[in-house]
Amino acid sequence: MLLFFDSIESWDLLSLSLVGPCQLEVETKANNYMTTSFDTRLAEPTATANMETFSTDDALAAMGFGKFQALVLAYAGMGWVAEAMELMLLSFVGPLVREEWNVSAQDESLLSSVVFVGMLIGACSWGYISDKYGRRTGLLYSALFTSGMGFLSALSPNYLCLMALRFLVGVGVGGGHVFSSWFLEFVPAQNRGTWMIVFSFFWTIGTILEASLAWVVLSTLSWRWLLALTALPCFLLLPFFGITPESPRYLCVQNRMSDATLVLERIARTNQAALPPGTLRYQQDSEVDHSALTCEIDHLLPVGEKECADDNSISSKSGSAAALRSLLSRKLRRSTLLLWFAFYASSFAYYGLVLLTSQLSDANSSCASGLRYVKSEADANLYKDTFITSFAEFPGLVVSAILVDWFGRKATMWCLLFACCGFLGPLVLHQSELWTTGVLFGARGCAIGSFTVLCLYAPEVYPTSVRSTGVGIATAIGRIGGIVCPLVAVGMLRSCHQMEAIVVFEVVLCLAAIACMLFPVETKGRDMN
Repeated sequence: MLLFFDSIESWDLLSLSLVGPCQLEVETKANNYMTTSFDTRLAEPTATANMETFSTDDALAAMGFGKFQALVLAYAGMGWVAEAMELMLLSFVGPLVREEWNVSAQDESLLSSVVFVGMLIGACSWGYISDKYGRRTGLLYSALFTSGMGFLSALSPNYLCLMALRFLVGVGVGGGHVFSSWFLEFVPAQNRGTWMIVFSFFWTIGTILEASLAWVVLSTLSWRWLLALTALPCFLLLPFFGITPESPRYLCVQNRMSDATLVLERIARTNQAALPPGTLRYQQDSEVDHSALTCEIDHLLPVGEKECADDNSISSKSGSAAALRSLLSRKLRRSTLLLWFAFYASSFAYYGLVLLTSQLSDANSSCASGLRYVKSEADANLYKDTFITSFAEFPGLVVSAILVDWFGRKATMWCLLFACCGFLGPLVLHQSELWTTGVLFGARGCAIGSFTVLCLYAPEVYPTSVRSTGVGIATAIGRIGGIVCPLVAVGMLRSCHQMEAIVVFEVVLCLAAIACMLFPVETKGRDMN
C-alpha cells in the first residue's frame, strides 16, 4: 500500500512537470474568470437597482395632462355618450312599445331588465377580454357589437325579437367601463380625480342628447327611428380606432417594454414634453422558479419594479379564475366585496331615478283617477321633465369635482349618497309635478356625482393586471341593480305603491353610503399600482 501511494504521488509530480507552467497559468486564469463571473452575476441585481430608471407613473407625471390625453378623453368620452344614450332610451321606448304591441306593465319592465342582464354578462366578458388581449381589443369589439345590434333592434318584427336584440345591445354596452379604465391609465395621478369628473360629463351629454333626440324624433317619427339614431354614436367610434393607442400600463404588464416606451414617447412628442431620464422600469420574469430567491434579492428591486413584477406574475396565470382569486385575496377581499355592493346600490338608485322621472307623473295621474296602465296625455311633459332632470347631472358633477380631490373619494361618495336620500324623502307622499321635478333634480345630481366618484375609485384600488376584470365584475354586479330597479320603479309605482317604492330606494342608498364609509383605503393622490 505504501508503495502504491508513493507511485501515485510520483505520477502526479511527473504530470505536473510535463504540463509545465503554461497550462497552470491558463487554469489559474480560468478559475479567476469563473470566480469573477459568479461575483458579477451576484452583483447584477445591485447594478440594476442603481440604474437610472422611471415608472409609467413617473413618466405621466413628468409629461402632465396635455393634447394627447385630450384626444384620448374625446374618444373614450364618445364611448360613454353612446352608453348613456342606450340606457336613457329605455325611459322613452317602453311606453311606446306597450301601446303598439299591447303588452302588460310587467312585460314593459322586462324590456329594461333584459338590457341590464346583457350588461351584466358584457361587463364581465369585456373586462376579461381587455385584460387578456388588450384595452384596444375590448374597445373595438364592444363598439362593433353595440352598434350592430342597435341597428338591428330597430327592425324588430315583434316584442320577443325586440327583447332578444336589446339583450344583445346590453352585452355590447356592458363594455363601457373599459373606456373609463383605458382613459384613466393615461392620466397623471396628481389630477386623476378632476379629469375623471370631466370625463363623466360625457355621460351627462349623452343623457341630454338622448332626451333631445326623443323629443324631436318621437313627435314626428316612430320609436324605430329613435333606436337607429341612438346606435349612431357608437358606430362613429370605428373609423378612428386605427389611431387609438394601447395603454402603456397594460403593455408593461405584458412585458412589452419597447411598445410601452414607444407609446410614452408618442405622448411626449404630442404634449411637447420630455420623458424622465433613464429607461422604463420593469422586472422581467425568467423561466426558472424565483420563489427560493425572493428573500435574497427582493430588497434589491425598486418598489415600482416589484409591483410590476407582481402584476406580471398575476397576468401570466391563465383563465379568469386566477384573476378572481386575486380579487378575493386577503389584500383585496374587503375592497372587492364592498365595491360589489356599492356598485349594485348605486346602479339601482341611479337607473331607478331615471325611470322614476317618466313613471311618477304617469302613476300619480292614473292612481288618482282610479285607472292603471293608462297612457299619459301629455308626452311633451315627459320629455321636458327628463330633459330638465338630465341637466341636474351638471351641478352634481361640478360638486363632486370640487370635493373629490379636496375631501377625498370616500367622503365625497357617502356625503352625496346621504344627500340623495334627503332629496327623495318628500316623495314618500304624493307631490305636485313641479315639486316632484325639483326633488328629482337634486336627487339625480347627487346620484350621478357619487356614482362617478365610485367609477373613479374602483380602477384606483386594483392593480393593472386585474384592473379591467375587477372593475368589470363590479360593474356586472351593478347591472343586477339595474335589472331589479325597473321592477320597483315601474311595477310598484304602476300598482299605486309609491311610498313603498321610495322607502326601498332610501334603504338602498343608506346602505350604499355605509359601505363607502367602510372602504379600507383612500386612493386620493395614489399611483394606480
